[in-house]
Parts: sequence; C-alpha cells; structure tokens
Amino acid sequence: MALKLQYTYQGHTKTIGYANDKHHSMFEAAAAAEGLDLSRYRMLEQQVEMSTRDKQAHRDFRDNYFRELGFDEIKVIRDET
Repeated sequence: MALKLQYTYQGHTKTIGYANDKHHSMFEAAAAAEGLDLSRYRMLEQQVEMSTRDKQAHRDFRDNYFRELGFDEIKVIRDET
C-alpha cells in the first residue's frame, strides 16, 4: 500500500508521494516538496519542547507555524491500488 501526501499550499492543492522513513513528519515532507528551509522551525520547535511537556502546545505551535508558511489541510492518503 503506497502513501501519498495531499496538502494545500498558498491556495493550490497538491499530491506527492510520501514515505515515513524519508521525512520526520508529513509537515516537513510538504515543506521539502515546496523547497522551504525549516531550520528556524526546528530551532523554535526545540525551544517549545524544552519549555513544556504539553503535547497540545507542541501541536498548536506546529499547526500555527505551517499555517503562517501558507499550508492548509495536510493529510496522508493511503493508496489501496
């Protein structure tokens, strides 16, 4: 079963191949497909992880950061064929 990643970036919906072993998360895979540098995100993410253990705070930070980059509705699709 193949995995695909569907996301909307700056109003355009795109679908790409996705492999869990090549990317840290589906968010980073979408950013890599768009050629975005995530070094600042990783630095800030590490600070959030060090400041709180609240998983909801981590998700909120991630979701808001990628929304500011122009992403919307990132999801993994299982291709059954």
